[in-house]
Amino acid sequence: MAGTPAVGEAADGVEAVERARQLRPDVVLMDVRMPRLNGIEATRQLLAESAEPPKVVVITTFENDGYVTAALSAGASGFVLKRLPVPQIAEAVRVVAAGEAILFPAALRQMVTARPLGSAEALPQAALTGREEEALRLMATGLSNPEIAESFTVSLETVKTHVGNVLTKLGAQNGTHAVAIAYETGLVVPGVAG
Repeated sequence: MAGTPAVGEAADGVEAVERARQLRPDVVLMDVRMPRLNGIEATRQLLAESAEPPKVVVITTFENDGYVTAALSAGASGFVLKRLPVPQIAEAVRVVAAGEAILFPAALRQMVTARPLGSAEALPQAALTGREEEALRLMATGLSNPEIAESFTVSLETVKTHVGNVLTKLGAQNGTHAVAIAYETGLVVPGVAG
């Protein structure tokens, strides 16, 4: 993957979906604002209609909490800002290709604030433990598993267990899906920076 070139480009969202179906890339870097079909809807269509869908990293110039939550709800595996240096965007694609989620921390930490709700109130059907709920909140702020482990002062394997339990209890497909559920249920709410 380190030297893998781009396999295709598209001028708009409709073409992006068509090209992705034809070329079957591992990861699609999808712009939010495109003619004919925006990147959020293109992501939703691509992931819903493909037997083996690619992972999608949504990219935008805007730090808009609505875009973040919409991208996550559409099934995107990552969200990054265009203003990032190219090596960081490339790293986000590599992380997603490896099966992890990426919610670029600099953007999300400014937009997301945790609301002090108990598990029973926010996610009554999930019955998350306190540590699992805290892991989910940290995932929503863009922290990676190693960063969560450092924050908790536990091993990476322990964090992976917590995250796995969160995914199972929420019925989430991946970390970004779990974060979308956290937003939708109110466990995590978008906030205003500063």
